[in-house]
Amino acid sequence: MIKDTQGPAFGQILSEKTMYNGPIFDVKRLQIKTPDQLTVQRDLITHAPAVAMLAMTDDQQVLINREYRVAVNQEVYALPAGLINAGEDVPTAALRELREETGYIGSDPRVMTAIRSSEGMTDELVSLVLVQIDQNNKTVTDFDQDEFVSSKLVPFADVIDAVKQGQIQSAQSVAAVAYYQAFMR
Repeated sequence: MIKDTQGPAFGQILSEKTMYNGPIFDVKRLQIKTPDQLTVQRDLITHAPAVAMLAMTDDQQVLINREYRVAVNQEVYALPAGLINAGEDVPTAALRELREETGYIGSDPRVMTAIRSSEGMTDELVSLVLVQIDQNNKTVTDFDQDEFVSSKLVPFADVIDAVKQGQIQSAQSVAAVAYYQAFMR
């Protein structure tokens, strides 16, 4: 644990203006007095909290999604993930999102950790959850109106190789695999 006798130093938000308001995120322009007394202007993407699931079978098969992502304008491989609904806790959201996106009925959700992708521009917080799945315990998917996801089970060793080779680049996917490898395996 990092020992810090001072605790965190906070900035003072002097002004805040919403530049864009959307269904998943907003963009705000902030004027801030930083802890070291600089006055700066920053744009902030405020994002709904989310979950990403390392969904694994007893024989170490991992559920991998393939989905189109606008930022790279192509389909990518990543762990199942989604937004947390208002009033929903992390384990409940993980099981719901897993079922909706993949049809798999998960059990024994365990929160591993939470990550932030880029504190310099977004407050997005993604909770990484280990979920047990049985490949025979499946139902129908329930995609959002604007999404299509294909899923498949892949040996965990192949997922590790896909991360090493850069085939899986999603920050939350890389972090979940690394966390599991380092602390839970």
